Amino acid sequence: MPITGTLSAEQRRSELTARVDAHGDVRIEEAARELGVSEMTIRRDLAALEAAGEMRRVRGGAVRASGPRPFDERRESGRAAKTRIAQKTRDLVPAAGTIAFDASTTVATLAGMLGPREDLTVLTNAIQTLSALVAVPGVTPLLLGGQPDPRTGSLVGPLACRSAGEMFTELFVTSSGGVDPRAGASEASLEEAEVKRVLAARARRTVLCVDSGKLGVAALARSLDLEEVEVLVTDLDPADAALDPYRDLVEIL
Repeated sequence: MPITGTLSAEQRRSELTARVDAHGDVRIEEAARELGVSEMTIRRDLAALEAAGEMRRVRGGAVRASGPRPFDERRESGRAAKTRIAQKTRDLVPAAGTIAFDASTTVATLAGMLGPREDLTVLTNAIQTLSALVAVPGVTPLLLGGQPDPRTGSLVGPLACRSAGEMFTELFVTSSGGVDPRAGASEASLEEAEVKRVLAARARRTVLCVDSGKLGVAALARSLDLEEVEVLVTDLDPADAALDPYRDLVEIL
């Protein structure tokens, strides 16, 4: 919805920051139209916000600044997108067998919406995801060992990687800090990326769940090459043009 009246630079930048916090990204063309200023003005605002560490510029706009964020903060961002992704991913989860869930809030949303299974064991490195799975009939959750990352709440480190490497799973469901056709999936944390690489290596299939604001984004640490991913699930319609660069690389839902 367009904002009427003339905003100062401080007010514009506060609004841009609020949009990134709420949705994960901001697009230059859309922001210029809704704030009633030129695209060049928005570019200057985003440059200033990037210099202040508030966000990181990408082609056509900006995304949240790199760096791990607490679980509760991430969970509140983009709820509608997470719910849509969870709804689309739910049918990919088998009724029985052994699978793995990462420590992302997107996959934690899936855990809370999973519904009864027959005899499903789910390995995870997230205490919050474990808690959600405990209440699901027919599911046996297993928590990886490891050291809690105070920034994210996930379990990481050598023990987490070792315990992840001891189990073979039929499916690994994961999210990422960004996904790019050439760079693959990436994380804001080196430690988190390492655990995900091990879990993916021990899985027969990997499903990557990311909201559209992460498309074209490369975070700090590579986690997965797209050749390791079988299905990419986003909040977009599978026919959306934003997904065109990924069509020859993965199945899209």
